[in-house]
Amino acid sequence: MARAAVSRRLGDRLRWKTARLTDRRIESHAARTLVFEVSGWPGHLAGQHVDVRLTAEDGYSTQRSYSLASAPDGESVELTVQRVDDGEVSPYLTDELAVGDVVELRGPVGGWFVWRPEQKEPILLVAGGSGLVPLMAMIRMRRAVGSRTPFRLVYVVRSPEYQLFVSELRGDDPGLDKTYLYTRSTPAEWPRPPGRFTASELSNAGWPPDFEPTCYVCGSTGFVETAAGLLVALGHQPGRIRTERFGSSG
Repeated sequence: MARAAVSRRLGDRLRWKTARLTDRRIESHAARTLVFEVSGWPGHLAGQHVDVRLTAEDGYSTQRSYSLASAPDGESVELTVQRVDDGEVSPYLTDELAVGDVVELRGPVGGWFVWRPEQKEPILLVAGGSGLVPLMAMIRMRRAVGSRTPFRLVYVVRSPEYQLFVSELRGDDPGLDKTYLYTRSTPAEWPRPPGRFTASELSNAGWPPDFEPTCYVCGSTGFVETAAGLLVALGHQPGRIRTERFGSSG
């Protein structure tokens, strides 16, 4: 009986579902948040992702994976997509998809790179660029359930115009500490010059290893490898470092 129920849930997540765009928001000059109403959505965990499939009139179809940005409230699905200029899917999603249009979603996918409210250990979130998206779902989930688990966010982004969720992260969120590191250009009068992030900065903005935090690292492959390597060098246990990565174009 239990095995059958699990099988049904897994089967449901593997089926393509109709998703209708109900709203869209500008997040940065290159990113948009897309809000979908999804028929038969089973709910999701903070940190999971979905596959998005587009099908042309001639039958050609293509798909990409995108992290879920919304807290798992069960009412809607939000994806924050950053446009890749030579991409096949992201320019359509960010520039052409209109309210009322339909795409297909499959998922949610993933069970390792997730945060659950019952976790009580300190949490370190390390985001590179649009790698902030699944970590933002964790921040939103923490806020939604009133969790007191301490979070620290280290957000590494090339320049201010690429920042995501600017207004929301400026708000008061007790127990969430935020550190911004810019690699190419900074806001006016920013105290740190642009440049690569260092082990010292990651140590100062994060948690001591003996606090045994769970570390979530998301970004491009190169970013994730660098950040995870620095965390291990600082003394964090590899088993407490969870990573999610995307192609270098991200």
